[in-house]
Amino acid sequence: MIEKNFIGHTLSAKGERVTRGSNPVTSEVLPGDFINATDEEITDTVSKSALAFETYRTKTGREKAKFLRAIAEEIENLGEVLIERCCAESGLPLLRVKGECGRTTSQLRMFADLIEEGSWVEAVIENGDSKRSPIPKPDLRRMLVPLGPVAVFAASNFPLAFSTAGGDTASALAGGNTVIVKAHSAHPGTSALIAEAIIKAAKSTDMPDGVFSLLHGSGREVGQSLIQNPLLKAAGFTGSEKAGRILFDMASKREIPIPFFAEMGSVNPIVMLPSSLKLSNAKTLAGSITLGSGQFCTKPGLIIGIDGPDLDDFIRDLATDLSNIEPQAMLSEIICNTYNSSIEICLKRDNIKIETKDLFLKKKNFAKPVLISVIGEEFIKSPELSKEIFGPFSIVIKCKDIEQIKKILNQIDGQLTGSIFGEEEDFDDFSNIINKFERKVGRLIFNGVPTGVEVCSAMHHGGPYPASSDSRFTSVGTMAIKRFVRPVSYQDWPNHRLPEELQFDNPLKIWRMVDGNFTKD
Repeated sequence: MIEKNFIGHTLSAKGERVTRGSNPVTSEVLPGDFINATDEEITDTVSKSALAFETYRTKTGREKAKFLRAIAEEIENLGEVLIERCCAESGLPLLRVKGECGRTTSQLRMFADLIEEGSWVEAVIENGDSKRSPIPKPDLRRMLVPLGPVAVFAASNFPLAFSTAGGDTASALAGGNTVIVKAHSAHPGTSALIAEAIIKAAKSTDMPDGVFSLLHGSGREVGQSLIQNPLLKAAGFTGSEKAGRILFDMASKREIPIPFFAEMGSVNPIVMLPSSLKLSNAKTLAGSITLGSGQFCTKPGLIIGIDGPDLDDFIRDLATDLSNIEPQAMLSEIICNTYNSSIEICLKRDNIKIETKDLFLKKKNFAKPVLISVIGEEFIKSPELSKEIFGPFSIVIKCKDIEQIKKILNQIDGQLTGSIFGEEEDFDDFSNIINKFERKVGRLIFNGVPTGVEVCSAMHHGGPYPASSDSRFTSVGTMAIKRFVRPVSYQDWPNHRLPEELQFDNPLKIWRMVDGNFTKD
């Protein structure tokens, strides 16, 4: 396992400080002193990435697809070495890590298929008309092109699928951009193993030196230095609202601002319509709240229903189910301490009721599920209750009527998801709630929990601020590629000088919009 920084194909270790991984289950410090990148190394990395972009941007869809598939193969070739290190650094169970590894390689192959087919560039052609009067019509052809070097900030809760070779990296590379990953300090060994696989794939497919780099170090030092480098053209981030907003503001305040896509979490409200309270939904929700010890950006953190005996019964069942779920290790000591301190602050409020028992676990880095309830009027007075608590925690809001549910939905911030549980008999009476929900979320779910994000073209994983920094884009699925590209129009260019995607005879045989009609002609 390489403990140096990957500056393209070059290994570098000029710094004095190191990052060490540890096992959150046992608190054992794991082997490996991963050298933090210096300012000089960061500058060299972005410069090499910018130089490599000039070559990589000219690679065909087939060539880039071959590269992405090679990355997937090299990751699979790591076998148990990768799985064991990832389990050790994250505390995640074996089956979860194996599943996430499969998702990571599947994403890479999904983007390979997308760019090999080629229609994703959204080619639009408006043929010219020199005889149009009074002004001749120019020949205009438009398509999406890559931005340049992209920085990717690895996530803590997905050490594979949202990390070094995760969705941000895969979509940026697919779009023709070079990538620099800021490794997450919680899983440096996992990051290094994946980086080695990517470099091996780059060499075997003749990709330019600098198409991919990996740097160790803190977000405050390495991350902020990356964002301020003038050669960097975009960034993708998955993490907390606080850290995401700091980096977003820096990207916006540069002399030349750059796109910064941040996915910053969510409380993923669930509305329980009256009919749903009579059904057995408590166990399903308990499983979703505690999945991965509640460390999913799609964990249901708010449950909203109309006060009454049915809701009381539901709360009692949910609290019992949560209490019966075995506590799990959290991703790191810092995350666990933050969870416990957030719970302590919340429980000091006079207006809440604690529904679960034995709230705090003395076992280090393990978290107990916590459920509290609050009446709707008190929740409206306390907007801080709508902020995400990262971990197995949820709040039930007991509303007096439909109007109070509307007020609460108006008050909460933008969300990644919103779920509605109910039967058809409820929908006419609650149609206004559904309409309000649609304006607040990126994904609206019917009778289902938000955890479990399908990786496909129809998925939208983003939402109004602060769920993400730009609700028009997704960080999951094929449309994630659109974060790292921009449109360019070519006017009156000779046909042989145009990109193949825009040439008259459509040599790539992709779908294009020609004079208002989709065609492969």
